[in-house]
Amino acid sequence: MKPRETEIRELVRHVLHRVLRETQRGEHRLLTSQEIEQLEPGSKIQIEPGTIVTPMAREIALARKILIEEISAKSGQATPAPATGKVVALGADHGGYELKELLKPFLIELGYEVLDVGTHSKEAVDYPDFAYAVARHVASGAAFRGIIIDGAGIGSCMVANKVPGIRAAMCYDQMSAVNSRAHNDANVLTLGAGLLGPNLAKQIVKTWLSTNFEGGRHQPRIDKMMAIEARYLKR
Repeated sequence: MKPRETEIRELVRHVLHRVLRETQRGEHRLLTSQEIEQLEPGSKIQIEPGTIVTPMAREIALARKILIEEISAKSGQATPAPATGKVVALGADHGGYELKELLKPFLIELGYEVLDVGTHSKEAVDYPDFAYAVARHVASGAAFRGIIIDGAGIGSCMVANKVPGIRAAMCYDQMSAVNSRAHNDANVLTLGAGLLGPNLAKQIVKTWLSTNFEGGRHQPRIDKMMAIEARYLKR
């Protein structure tokens, strides 16, 4: 085993031991994949503040469309478990798999935590599944932004915008990335792997994540946009 691999394994072992000690002392509850597997697909589970959710538990919950909600200590009401740090939900179909894998370390270099919802190979899959997974994480607050990649970026954009609270934008250059954030406050970015080279894709992602919403004259327009969505949700 290489020295670097040994160091990483030791670090992981140390963290796991610390978490288990805290759990045994009652400082934190641990939500495991076994508990998630016992729940019905499409259901939800409420957890106490401070509960540690294992990565495998989150992955299985995502695959089975199970919502993990954290109960507020003050109100007793459940709210989506908040993201820690700047979490970016990242997903792709088979056409966007390679670009997703290329962007993952790039996002980490930029200082973001990546929540990879798949796919995890070049085997053919359906883009709506992964677009929905990313959008759902953003809408629930588990991620503050989302990035979806398919062949053209169009289909995933359509899917994401079906999820309440999502403003997905397909961007093809830096200017469209700036506009989607500054003027439209987009919270999900879709990319077409078949239309963009890796360097341009990186530039778009970096620009999109670093551009702030300008507010001002744009805010009333965003309000109208979301009001249209709310009108249909009431039906």
